[in-house]
Amino acid sequence: MERNKMEEEEVAFDEMASVQRLHELKLIAPDMTEQGIFSEERIKNHVARGAGITLLYAPERVDETILGELETLAKEAGVLSKMQRMQSGEVMNCIKGHQSENRAVLHTAVRDFFGEENNSGPAKEAAAMAKIECDKLKQFLSSIGDEFSELFMIGIGGSDLGPSAIYYALEHLLIKGRKVHFINNIDPDSLALAVKGADLKRSLAVVVSKSGSTIETKTNEEFLRSKFKAAGLDPGRHFIAVTGEGSEMDDARRYLKVFYIWDWIGGRYSSTSMVGGVLLGFALGFDTFWEFLKGAHAMDQVALREDIRSNLPLMGALLSVWNRNFLGMATLAIIPYAQGMSRFPAHIQQLSMESNGKHIDRRGNTVSHRTGMVIWGEPGTNAQHSFFQLIHQGTDTIPLEFIGFKESRFGDDYTFEKTTSQEKLIANLIAQAIALAIGQKSNNPNREFLGNRPSHLLIAKRQDPFTIGALLAYFEHKVAFEGFIWNINSFDQEGVQLGKVLANKVLNRMPSMKSASDPFPVADAFIKHFGDV
Repeated sequence: MERNKMEEEEVAFDEMASVQRLHELKLIAPDMTEQGIFSEERIKNHVARGAGITLLYAPERVDETILGELETLAKEAGVLSKMQRMQSGEVMNCIKGHQSENRAVLHTAVRDFFGEENNSGPAKEAAAMAKIECDKLKQFLSSIGDEFSELFMIGIGGSDLGPSAIYYALEHLLIKGRKVHFINNIDPDSLALAVKGADLKRSLAVVVSKSGSTIETKTNEEFLRSKFKAAGLDPGRHFIAVTGEGSEMDDARRYLKVFYIWDWIGGRYSSTSMVGGVLLGFALGFDTFWEFLKGAHAMDQVALREDIRSNLPLMGALLSVWNRNFLGMATLAIIPYAQGMSRFPAHIQQLSMESNGKHIDRRGNTVSHRTGMVIWGEPGTNAQHSFFQLIHQGTDTIPLEFIGFKESRFGDDYTFEKTTSQEKLIANLIAQAIALAIGQKSNNPNREFLGNRPSHLLIAKRQDPFTIGALLAYFEHKVAFEGFIWNINSFDQEGVQLGKVLANKVLNRMPSMKSASDPFPVADAFIKHFGDV
């Protein structure tokens, strides 16, 4: 008899038999510095492909026995069933027995237009709603033609990090004559710099807030509106809202156009909705945005594959859990060998750490195992001349997730000393993975590299919209699979709320230290020191 849904959700990580066996196997994990272990045969046998992306994980400290037990772990945790249920629209954002958001998680529905659509009621309804917004966007972009040449994107967190990461990855496809300015910080210098030199008469401003009440976004919106008014312009003819239906921003009198998002899409999972769509459609063209959605949908299908070895995001999650919970590694460096991917690590940092930075399980009980890793990174090869010294010879082992492309974005390359710049870039990526794994023996201890430091590679042919969409969805599903395995809720972010509440209390004390109804002496002490500067 199949395990019912409730039982599936209640499998505690440390209670699974596979977890106990993996703790035993970690003691005999392969040593990648051993002669002959890092072979051509190993590389051929440790590969997964899907949606135009190849995952090479031969440099990871796994063998067939460990991989088999990791597969058992995935089955014990019921992760494929949970992924199917998530994509079907069941309530997955919840903590049983405690007040929580209690929502479906349906970011996959906003790109479910390309065949093999999910036919469950909630998913089908969500996809229909999302398609309406896509059609609205296509019509809107057609209606404005070349009337506008610049766009300000006002958002914070998931309303900025994902869309900006994707924009920079595809910036080579920017429509001629168009510019984009990101305003993502309450720091007034951020807005002042963005506005400097902009042609406001030919500018749009996209304001993203699901609730319509995010204080940083509201402040920046009003600040920017004041700039338009000072230039003698009507902000209502230039500002676009991306918000929840019925929010205070859902107001056709204040906005040229209003696009909708829904509570079943978390901010960090919202890049394929209108949160990213308006920006990407304006800057790169609707067809580019559509191809990007197609790539994300293709990876959604890969995430449902029952063959675990060909399920890229699940394999990525299992390697992450292996490194985190069994080999004791606390951080993961994401290193894209592509300058256009410079903001991708920042987006994955939020996606992962906001999702899986949890210390309670789905019943509200304190977990007895480690959960999310610290995510960080910068583009190679610059990173090699920055922090790779610590990665190669430091006292902590830091696993890496490399991203690389066979071709450059612009196709403009140069041959020097018999190889092109792109070939040199790829050579560096490959060399780093090998060097970290095998290390180097030396009679000079200063030149000894211990090796045995794991990594895996995500490689694709080129940085096109389809591939970037697939990469985005890979990381979204990898994070979700990690949460399913750890039995935590990867879809809320209560840890963000306390700081917001306290910030509002501090703000109440700011105007010249006036009396407030909610005395906050600790804040007063800090404010006094700012006043003394």
